[in-house]
Amino acid sequence: MTTDMQVNDSRLPLRRDVKMLGQILGDILVYHGGTELLEKVEQIRAMCKTLRNEFHRDTYEQLKQEISGLSSPMRKQVIRAFSVYFHLINAAEQNHRIRRRRDYLLESEANAQPYSIESAIISLKENEVNPDIIRNVLNTLSLELVITAHPTEATKRSILEIQKRISDILKMKDNPFLSKKEREKLDQSLFNEVTVLWQTDELRHRKPTVIDEVRNGLYFFDQTLFDVLPEIHQEVEDNLHEHFPDMEWMVPDFLHFGSWIGGDRDGNPNVTPEITWETLEKQRHLVLKKYKAALIDLMKRFSHSTARVKMSPELLENLDKEEKTFLPAGKTWPIEGEAYRRKIAVILERLKQIGQSPAGYRTSEEMLEDLLVIKRSTKLHHPANHELKTLKKLIRQVGLFGFHLATLDIRNHSGEHEAAIAEILKKVQIAEDYALLSEEAKQVLLQKVLQDPRPLLLLHEEYSDETKQMIDVFQLIKNAHEEFGKRSIAVYLVSMTQSVSDLLEVLVLAKEAGIYRLHADGSVESDLNVAPLLETIDDLTAGPAIMETLFEMPVYREHLKKRGLQQEIMLGYSDGSKDGGTMTANWKLYKAQLEIHQMAKKHDIGLKFFHGRGGSLGRGGGPLNRSILSQPAETLGDGVKITEQGEVLSARYLVEEIAYRSLEQATSTLITSTAGVTQGRIRNERWVNAIEDISAVSLKKYQSLVFEDPDFLTYFHEATPLREVAELKIGSRPSSRKDSRSFENLRAIPWVFAWTQSRQLLPAWYAAGTGLQAFADKSEENMEILKEMYEHWTFFRSTIDNLQMALMKADITTAKEYSSLVEDAEVAERIFENIHDEFKRTKNILLKISGDEELLDHSPNIQDSVHLRNPYVDPLNFIQIELIRELRKMDDPDEELFTQVLLTISGVAAGLRNTG
Repeated sequence: MTTDMQVNDSRLPLRRDVKMLGQILGDILVYHGGTELLEKVEQIRAMCKTLRNEFHRDTYEQLKQEISGLSSPMRKQVIRAFSVYFHLINAAEQNHRIRRRRDYLLESEANAQPYSIESAIISLKENEVNPDIIRNVLNTLSLELVITAHPTEATKRSILEIQKRISDILKMKDNPFLSKKEREKLDQSLFNEVTVLWQTDELRHRKPTVIDEVRNGLYFFDQTLFDVLPEIHQEVEDNLHEHFPDMEWMVPDFLHFGSWIGGDRDGNPNVTPEITWETLEKQRHLVLKKYKAALIDLMKRFSHSTARVKMSPELLENLDKEEKTFLPAGKTWPIEGEAYRRKIAVILERLKQIGQSPAGYRTSEEMLEDLLVIKRSTKLHHPANHELKTLKKLIRQVGLFGFHLATLDIRNHSGEHEAAIAEILKKVQIAEDYALLSEEAKQVLLQKVLQDPRPLLLLHEEYSDETKQMIDVFQLIKNAHEEFGKRSIAVYLVSMTQSVSDLLEVLVLAKEAGIYRLHADGSVESDLNVAPLLETIDDLTAGPAIMETLFEMPVYREHLKKRGLQQEIMLGYSDGSKDGGTMTANWKLYKAQLEIHQMAKKHDIGLKFFHGRGGSLGRGGGPLNRSILSQPAETLGDGVKITEQGEVLSARYLVEEIAYRSLEQATSTLITSTAGVTQGRIRNERWVNAIEDISAVSLKKYQSLVFEDPDFLTYFHEATPLREVAELKIGSRPSSRKDSRSFENLRAIPWVFAWTQSRQLLPAWYAAGTGLQAFADKSEENMEILKEMYEHWTFFRSTIDNLQMALMKADITTAKEYSSLVEDAEVAERIFENIHDEFKRTKNILLKISGDEELLDHSPNIQDSVHLRNPYVDPLNFIQIELIRELRKMDDPDEELFTQVLLTISGVAAGLRNTG
């Protein structure tokens, strides 16, 4: 299978790898399908490439005839050939990212890789930032990444693991000192891996359970995150020591990973309290297993003898007592003078007894103190400028991961809490129908309940199953705090927060479980953060007023005091974009952060904004460091929390070096931005007025199509593979909140996924062009303002660059073919022409603003990657259209035909790498 790549000197090694992998795939195609299969694949690929270079109607019609004329067995093989090729490209690009980073590391300090931790610390030094300011920045720095099970990863785990092994082999082949024999061995391994890839089923045969998703999430902790997170902290510390040698540096734990998997109940009835408890147990099991392995390794290294070195009395005096207390008879370390090994044996045994007997550690802080005893002792005999980093790494890991591994957020819909509160209040005859009360009346009632230490729940009363499960969730949180520690579940997220009462209801439920406690003397204890999720355009607009009311409310203020006067607020990118279009949603999110930040500062409340970004551009996706840069500068010191989900997890965290690089970029950006050395981030009133105008026009344009055109939903359902995507077994959660075709009940992920598959990518760009062009048309000066904003305002630049990426991945010619699936030809033509006109308008204004001749000229690596992939995505789209057309005509769908549709969906997802 031949390949084509635009020549770019820095990408020549990648070009070589892709060509080699393509040739191996070609050999495998011949082996399995004969030369006929290879020739057919090559013929279709060549025609698509020709059309990409220059469109010819005759070639286009010939391509469609060639695809429609494929027999079912040949068609399936062709689909698989293009799909497998994308997995190979993905593996090659993974390795090329590692290669580029290694090249930077081999160069001199003057060429520190952009967005590396080294470059960030050098920047602090060059800008003469006072070390005290740096220390303060480090003490306030907070980045939390939260993995979710949102169903956007179409690629099976087994395929991802093969992809990782291929990437590892390519990395080994880069070694210039390989012998001929070693190189031949690697070539053989590579061929075998590609063969296995071809022979592996791409599709899941059943929907994953929640516990399957938990295992998938834990895989990334096991493979990369457990080791990478302490390495990031150590890199910051090492660079500070190197560039600010006169200071003592101790970098606090600023980078954490959390999880929603097993705790996100919003719209997923499969996430029960029992499942959440099992999730917590699995997380603890993994982290204890990792500690045991690390301790065994440490025991091998710490062979120091008291006959050779002086150890601390703190260590030696208690050792005999600890061995007698915690170790079974005959299990003490046999060599008395090897005191460190004796101490580690005690630590290991106490780890094994967690949850089994009183001998086990009760908290991770107890284990941490035992490790610190060893560390303090080593200072008596080990050179100070040569730290024992294996011990230091384990200490860091215990601080980061505790005995819970990752903090599990619990999330549920505000309507569920209201229904439970209504039933509970009716049982105790406080409110006959709480749901019908005005918002003001609800607030008064809920405050009164929170100020009364007496419980609401009746011991022997029967509640509905829904209310009982809600009660059980809060009791589970209380039990989890006792069993796994209070860090195991720290935040309760309220989806679709629209009022103050939505948060107070959760606090009342927490009170009934003893998580929020009001004592007889009036003192309060509160062990759970309650966080609103502001999603729709209206909610984002109302958000500041909702939060100010809460901050001024004495009962809520008392709760916040017990939480360190810290409030977490989640911002939903997907529903805002679905509701108002990407341009308006991005601005409303930015504006809401500013207004809430300023208001919270007035009330002396610290904030942490939780950005609910998806992997796709239509859901706020993009590089992690760019996500951070696009936020208001003044909010970064509050702490940043971001979701990581779907294909993003495998793209960023499957391979250790890439995981390191992604987290390094984010850390570098956060350090320089918080320290105030990142340039071009200060907006002015003129820019704000401009984006307000642009947003208002964009919103009107977006809603005129999505909400006001009566045929739009029909177009969406018929001109995209939405109903077929729903059958792709990629997540445990239903694709809609209710069994309904209504827009309101459609989840944002399938909304984005379906548009991406049809190459229209409408959620990621539609209506932005109209807003930008309308502003530019008002005066010649306005065009200069837009260019100025792009040059100097990172929020605007990030927005424009993401719009360019979306248009680059979209393809209007292919989109036109999908519109032919709409039964009403007049509707299809009218709506498609609307989309097409907006596409041209958006592309034209984006190029004027950025000064690029073509989309993504400023990002040649991404541009090359998209150019490389397009001729291989196109055939899958064309085949998908033909299959869907045939399938939808059938009263009784053909199973083989449906399987082939799913194969094309999986292949397109692998090719575009942004799904939902």
